[in-house]
Amino acid sequence: MFFFSRSVVEIQIMFQKITILLLSVLIFASCENDLAEIEKVATLEDFNKEIAKDVTLFYSDSAIVRVRIQGAEMIRHLDRADPREEFTKGIKADFFGSKNKVSSVLTSKRATRYESKHQIIVKDSVVWQSGNNEKLETEELIWDEKNERVFSNRYVRITNPDEIIYGYGFESNQEFTEWTINQITGKKKLDAINDVEDD
Repeated sequence: MFFFSRSVVEIQIMFQKITILLLSVLIFASCENDLAEIEKVATLEDFNKEIAKDVTLFYSDSAIVRVRIQGAEMIRHLDRADPREEFTKGIKADFFGSKNKVSSVLTSKRATRYESKHQIIVKDSVVWQSGNNEKLETEELIWDEKNERVFSNRYVRITNPDEIIYGYGFESNQEFTEWTINQITGKKKLDAINDVEDD
């Protein structure tokens, strides 16, 4: 279950709908009813999307907030076959653990929430930092909202206080406290790296 801050969203949606309505009235009131001209002003795609600024989404379970997602811009596509929400200017997601404290923070430059699949796909410079000082870096992560799992089939790099682990494929709980890499391709002890840098 999720909800979002409506003040800015509703104003933006209302402004967009009023603008489209006024443009439609002006077009139909003019002497020329050229279909090509009408299509230039308002395409079907314009009617099927809503744009919101400074959006905050909350995912809750039994009235307890589990995840907070913030984005500078969200485009909601109202396509019945494929409804989705695009965060075109990046997101920041705070995952809450016990005692309502943030257990991990995820950031990326782009994200899309697919409503029918109950999935959010984050892409481009994905960084997921846990409260245990573990950091995941990859180019794509998929969050399965229903099963509360996060996974990737891409190359991943995990840095913790002791070592850096490289590999392909990743799966974790949504708090990033229990995770596995499917195919580990390398490990580097941080002590060894620090010794080389000190020499």
